[in-house]
Amino acid sequence: MIDDSIRSPHEHNFIRAGSEQRGLRRAGLMRLGTIATGAATRAVVVEGESVVEVEGFRDVGELLRAGPAGMEAARRALAEGEASALDRARLVRPVLAPAAIFCVGLNYRTHILEMKRELPAFPTLFAKLPRALTDPYAEIRLPAASEQVDYEAELAVVIGTGGRDVAAEDAWDHVAGLTVLNDVTARDFQRRTLQWFAGKTFQASTPMGPWIVTPDEVGDLSRREIVLTVNGEERQRSNLGDLVFDVPSLVADISRIVELEPGDVIATGTPGGVGEASGRFLQAGDVVEVSIDGIGTIANTFTRP
Repeated sequence: MIDDSIRSPHEHNFIRAGSEQRGLRRAGLMRLGTIATGAATRAVVVEGESVVEVEGFRDVGELLRAGPAGMEAARRALAEGEASALDRARLVRPVLAPAAIFCVGLNYRTHILEMKRELPAFPTLFAKLPRALTDPYAEIRLPAASEQVDYEAELAVVIGTGGRDVAAEDAWDHVAGLTVLNDVTARDFQRRTLQWFAGKTFQASTPMGPWIVTPDEVGDLSRREIVLTVNGEERQRSNLGDLVFDVPSLVADISRIVELEPGDVIATGTPGGVGEASGRFLQAGDVVEVSIDGIGTIANTFTRP
C-alpha cells in the first residue's frame, strides 16, 4: 500500500454502489464491447461467453455519446436480443476513436522507484492520438525506426458522462467502465526531447480492450492485480492500490484542465518491471499479454515490417 504521505487528498479507491448513484452507473453490472461484423462494427453486450448486438450503435463510444438512451438500448438488447457465441477474434477496441486519450506517467510507486525519480506532487500528463490505438488481439508491427520498443501494462478508464471541474467524490458517476491497455512505447523516440509524445503515439501501437466493465462489477480496485507477461514470462505485477493518483483524483485533475467527453480514455500509468529498466525491449515474435483481475486480458504478437 502507499504511504499516507503520498496519497492524493481525494483518494477513494472503493467504488460506491447503490440506487443513489447518478448517470450511466445506474445501468448496473455490464460488459460492453465492440465486434467486427464484416466491413462494419457493432456495439455489443458481453455476458459470459455470449454477446448480444446493440442495434444502431457502431461501437461503445457511440453508445456512450448517446447518454441514457444508449445505455437503455444496451439493457434492452440484453433482455430481448438474440445472443450468439463470443468470438474473441472479432473483438476490436471498445471505443474506436475517442475524442481524447489522456495518459498518466509515473503513477505507481514501484515504477517511480525503478526509474530513480521522485514521487510527483501532481499527475504527469501527456496525450496520445486516437490513431495510436489498436485492437485487443491485433498483431502489432514494431516500428522500423525504433530499436527500443517497450511494454506498459495499464488500467484504462472510459468516461461515460462528460463534465468540467468534476469533484473527486463525484468522479465515479462520470466513469462508464474500466478496461485494459498496453501503452507500447518507443523509448528512443520518447527520450529524444523533453516531450514524450513522439515515443508514445506510434501508429496502431496501443492495444485496448477486450471490453469495458462497469465499475460496479469490478468493485474495490485496491484489491485488483495487474499482470503483464512476455512469451509467458511475468515481467510486471502490481496491485492497483499502488497507484499514487487514483481514478477519482485523475478524473478531477484532468477535468479542471479540459471538459471530459463521453468515450474519452484515461490511461492511468504502469507499475514497475518495464523493459527499459532491464534493457529488455520487445523483439519480433514476442507475445505480450496484459491482464487485470476482474476486467480482462489482451494479447498481442509483435512483428517486424
